[in-house]
Amino acid sequence: MSRIVYVNGTYLPEEEATVSIFDRGFLMADGVYEVTSVLDGKLIDFAGHAARLDRSLRELDMDSPVTTEELLEIHRRLVAENAIDEGLVYLQITRGNPGDRDFAFPEPGTTAPTIVLFTQAKPGLADSPAAKKGIRVISIPDVRWGRRDIKTVQLLYPSLGKMMAKKAGADDAWMVEDGFVTEGTSNNAYIVKGSRIITRQLGNEILHGITRAAILRFAREAQMEVEERPFTVDEAREADEAFITSASAFVMPVVEIDGQVLRDGTPGPVARRLRELYLDEMLKAAV
Repeated sequence: MSRIVYVNGTYLPEEEATVSIFDRGFLMADGVYEVTSVLDGKLIDFAGHAARLDRSLRELDMDSPVTTEELLEIHRRLVAENAIDEGLVYLQITRGNPGDRDFAFPEPGTTAPTIVLFTQAKPGLADSPAAKKGIRVISIPDVRWGRRDIKTVQLLYPSLGKMMAKKAGADDAWMVEDGFVTEGTSNNAYIVKGSRIITRQLGNEILHGITRAAILRFAREAQMEVEERPFTVDEAREADEAFITSASAFVMPVVEIDGQVLRDGTPGPVARRLRELYLDEMLKAAV
C-alpha cells in the first residue's frame, strides 16, 4: 500500500501528489522544513519543532498556511493513516508558485505557500545498532551560506558532505570554518573533556537544534557541566568522547575522527547516558 501524504490541504496517495514546476521551493530552494521523530506512534518534541518552524518562516518573511494546532492534527493523522510506530514526519513549506520564475519574491498576500508532509517508517529507530558501536566522521570545509540558523531546504552541500564521508569510508562529516567545527551535515556536534560537555554556542553559524536544546537541558539537570564554545578538530581528536544529536539520530556516539580513534573506539559513558535520558524523558512527553 502506498503512503498517504499531505499536499496543500489534501490527503492523497503519494503517486498522486504533485507540486508546480514554478514552485519557488523547486526553483530557488525558497523554503523551510522540519523533521519530527515518531516513537511508539507518538511525536517527539513536536512543540520544539513547531516553534523553530515559526522562527524559520519569520526570518524569511514567509507565511504559514496552517496554525500550530492544525499542523499537529496533520502530523497525527499521517502517523495513524500510515501506521507509523517508529519513524519520521517530514514537513516542508515553500513560498509557493507565483506563476513564473523570478528572483524577486511575489508581492505579500498574492501567492499561497506550498505545504507538503509525508512519513517515513524507520523500524528500530530507538534501538539503533549504530548507537551501540558509534560512528566515524571526517572533517570538511564549511562553505555554506551564512544563515545556517534558518532550517532551509538548501541542503546541497550537506548532501555533498555525506557523500565525501561515504567515499572516505566514514559515516558522516563535521564541517569546519575558521579552524573550528560548526556542526555535522545534519546534526549538532559535541566533544567531552573530563567532566565537561563542549558544543558550539548558538548563532547564525549553526542550526538551533531542537534535540540539542533538550540534551543540554537534561545534561544540566543531571548535574553535568556544559560549556558552549567553539572547538577545533585537533581538540576533538584528543577528546575523551564525541557525539552528535539530531531529531532522527537522538544522541549518536562518535568513535573516530579523521581516522583517529577516540579512547578505546567504543561509545563513551556520557553519550550513552545522554541517549538514555533523552529517550526516557521524550517518550514521557511525546504527543
